[in-house]
Amino acid sequence: MGFESKTLLQLPSSGMPRFVSANDVKDIDALVARALTYKADPFMHKTIGHHKRIGLLFLNPSMRTRLSTQIAAQNLGMEPIVFNVGSEGWALEFEEEAIMSGNKVEHVKDAAPIMGKYFDILCIRTFPSLKNREDDYSELYINQFIKYAGIPVVSLESATLHPLQSLTDIITITEVLQNHKLQTINRKPKIVLTWAPHVKALPQCVSNSFAQWVNAWGKADFTITHPEDYELDEQFTRGAAITHNQEEALKNADFVYVKNWSTYQDYGKIYCNDPEWMLTNEKLSLTNNAKVMHCLPVRRNVELSDEILDGSNSIITQQASNRVWAAQAVLSEILQHQSA
Repeated sequence: MGFESKTLLQLPSSGMPRFVSANDVKDIDALVARALTYKADPFMHKTIGHHKRIGLLFLNPSMRTRLSTQIAAQNLGMEPIVFNVGSEGWALEFEEEAIMSGNKVEHVKDAAPIMGKYFDILCIRTFPSLKNREDDYSELYINQFIKYAGIPVVSLESATLHPLQSLTDIITITEVLQNHKLQTINRKPKIVLTWAPHVKALPQCVSNSFAQWVNAWGKADFTITHPEDYELDEQFTRGAAITHNQEEALKNADFVYVKNWSTYQDYGKIYCNDPEWMLTNEKLSLTNNAKVMHCLPVRRNVELSDEILDGSNSIITQQASNRVWAAQAVLSEILQHQSA
């Protein structure tokens, strides 16, 4: 492979590697380094996935996640096959012991093992209903695929987390810091996750995931700021400073990650949609010339102003392009395990 032989992903009791959260990674820095190595030489392992197939199953739409994962797989010599479950396949049932007398045609217990025979790696993108918190946070859909597929499963976003996006975020921050003046200053970089307005209720996936990964990474002074009633699940935010004062949070920030999310306690609601929470250059002046991040897609002049998105502080395009290298690092690690 050309990398150290140590395994970068945790191996569950099943012995089958998977990538669904930060908890599945043994060494975040090593995985980031692998991704940046691929960025410098995308085809260095162009045959490791030769004669192997990767299935990309989408239960909701995608652009960057779909395209970047396809490119990453092809860079490793794999054949990616995309299947949009909602528009191209039967409606799936996920509940155990379900009486399938409604509109669900096929049970995941029957579909997933077949996927396990067709593919060497299975990637799943699901989405929360934002109606029932207990159901969404059980992660039933992706867990059922993990249970029944019999092959490694990679999350392309789930009901509560978006690990490939968060790995990308850490890659991008690391990349910026490599040539950043903070390298010579005896302090951790300050990263701020700030809530932003939006026209509809969005899930907490990206925000949960970013908080989980930054906390697990442990190399930043991390602050989350949002209006009252927008607290995230503590299992993901524990370790971060949390404030309702956006301007206070932005002071001396080196990176500002902008993202909307709906309420967690009174689940899936919009309480406050104050346009004053949109990031502008005036607010950015409070920071340490911070780099601005967003996972995309973004509602211009609602979540983020044109002046920020088109300005020199935005690293959003760089961030999105790094999605390829995040996926390639994860897939190569799984392929390496399979060939061991």
